[in-house]
Amino acid sequence: MAPHSTLESPGSQDKGSLGKSTLDKGTLETGRDLLADVSLPAAVIHEQPLAHNLAWMQNFAEQHGAQLAPHGKTTMTPELFRRQLDAGSWGITLATLPQCRAAFAEGATRLLVANQLVGHANMAIAVDLIRAGCELYVTVDSAENVADLGEYFAKAGVTLRVLIEVGIDGGRCGCREDEAITELARQIRHLPGLMLAGLEGYEGVVHGDDPIAGIRAYAERLVTSVKRLAQEGLMDVESPIVTASGSAWYDLIAEAFRDGGLEGHFTPVLRPGCYVVHDHGVYREAQKGVLSRRPDLHEGLRPALEVYAQIQSLPEPGLAIVAMGKRDIGIDLLPEALVRYREGSNTDSPLSVDGWKVVKLMDQHTFIELPQHAEGVQVGDIIAFGTSHPCMTFDKWRQLHLVDENLQVLDTWKTCF
Repeated sequence: MAPHSTLESPGSQDKGSLGKSTLDKGTLETGRDLLADVSLPAAVIHEQPLAHNLAWMQNFAEQHGAQLAPHGKTTMTPELFRRQLDAGSWGITLATLPQCRAAFAEGATRLLVANQLVGHANMAIAVDLIRAGCELYVTVDSAENVADLGEYFAKAGVTLRVLIEVGIDGGRCGCREDEAITELARQIRHLPGLMLAGLEGYEGVVHGDDPIAGIRAYAERLVTSVKRLAQEGLMDVESPIVTASGSAWYDLIAEAFRDGGLEGHFTPVLRPGCYVVHDHGVYREAQKGVLSRRPDLHEGLRPALEVYAQIQSLPEPGLAIVAMGKRDIGIDLLPEALVRYREGSNTDSPLSVDGWKVVKLMDQHTFIELPQHAEGVQVGDIIAFGTSHPCMTFDKWRQLHLVDENLQVLDTWKTCF
């Protein structure tokens, strides 16, 4: 049983939770000029591509007969959760119970945890969320975990919705064999604290010489398995969930759900997260693959997240040092210099970064190799950087600036990592 409520001060015990310090009052910079009035480095979201991405992915899901539950751990930004839900999202996916607590406190009431729920302290958070009205789903993949959850939630007098995770050999979590899925479903049926609500999977762990064929087969296995369990009467809900999809192969999962005979009897749910701001790296490349497979999708997603920073030193010919580093931007791939401005100028006066190459990042310094033809480079110049894998940039910031096409700050949003 939960010894006390864990919802009294949401996020208060979590890493990076925001207090009342004046340092957190990012809204003081709302309505200002990013190139003149905002302390840099700063993480920036562009309104126009953001709005495009929200509408694009929601429309994509609906066209494939699926619901959308974006992975909120990508951004942990309540304002983005609200915009995703306002655009039509079915719910928000998260990775941990503290993340769920933070999202619920900001108004997200249907939450899907794409991880196994372990540890009684985490179970206590789940109990409090359910009692407070949260429609919470978690994944399971073992008899031991199911037994522990069943006992804990039965004693607490609440029912936990669970999804059996379908795994693959050499992958991450999840039942490897179909027989194990069925056995786990039968076990759940006999536990008063649990309700089997469907199946969950993640295709990003599928690799090999032909990943497309492997992912299609994995998606078909998800569809076949959820239909089999429903036919055997092992599901505890009227419209069982079947869910998968990251931000790289969502088209393959959506097609399998659309063509799998699920309509009217099941709830297919897609869970991409990075789509909301896209990127200039791994997901830009992944998007090329999606569009090559699906030319009917036309333009696709647009990068919306950038980090703006200033040149702080030109210590020798051919080298610029920028006041930005690993603490400010993701490093799955080195950042990409996109455009340069003079401090205090406007968007009508962009300067070239042609041939500029980021070669090294330290904690708070970026090394840029300048081409011989680079001219007029000055200390104080502002550079917009593209990033790869937005998850690894969002978690470095306590606030983000939403800007229009003229780099005027429209709003400043907190994160709740």
